[in-house]
Amino acid sequence: MGILDKFNLDGKVALVSGCKHGLGRAMALALAEAGADIIGVSVTLEESGSEIEKEIVALKRKFKSYRCDFSDRKALYDFIARVKAENAVIDILVNNAGTIMRKPAVEHPDDYWDKTMEVNLNAQFILTREIGKDMVARKSGKVIFVASMLTFQGGITVPSYAASKGGIGQLTKALANEWAVHGVNVNAIAPGYMATRLGEGLRNDPVRSKAILDRIPAGHWGEPEDLGGVVVFLASAASDYLHGSIVNVDGGWLSR
Repeated sequence: MGILDKFNLDGKVALVSGCKHGLGRAMALALAEAGADIIGVSVTLEESGSEIEKEIVALKRKFKSYRCDFSDRKALYDFIARVKAENAVIDILVNNAGTIMRKPAVEHPDDYWDKTMEVNLNAQFILTREIGKDMVARKSGKVIFVASMLTFQGGITVPSYAASKGGIGQLTKALANEWAVHGVNVNAIAPGYMATRLGEGLRNDPVRSKAILDRIPAGHWGEPEDLGGVVVFLASAASDYLHGSIVNVDGGWLSR
């Protein structure tokens, strides 16, 4: 197999959570361009006719749409049962769904903490366990978590988010330790400061935005499309010997 052939995802099926906007949309499109059919799930995703569906279909790939609120444990289990019943094989799982809630630690209420941990960490583990057990059984699969700069740093006024993303980093390593021997790759992407809806608050804060830009060696915010090459690599045969890694796509932020 030639090197470029290893990146080909023809015949693969990828489940991408949080696929309607931002990073999830960009990663779903990249996987489709590489040949994968897409199963999309998001809390507000239309059952049919969504923009992401139109974009995937325009690439001559199949798209199946699901709606699920990952903060609702019962809804999550209902979604898992349905998606597994309706899709015989899921080759690639991209855990991108997430939320962020901002308040200083002394004011950070229980409901902020609970919802953030449920969406960003608990649901990610449950979904991965349930999809991953089938990957382990057939000795083939790719799991890609979306970590964060706050997997490594503490951040400001987002203690629940930082804790959840720190957990994602450790979960990536823990699952890789168990599943690598079964032919399942578990890795993560850690995006830097990206021009998405989740980052609007920082981009609109002139003081924080300047401080962030002054530290990024690349000198600008990242774009969702910057994750495309990395997610295709991690989903493909090109990454078959990569296990438990967190790939930083951060414009050099962590190097400074």
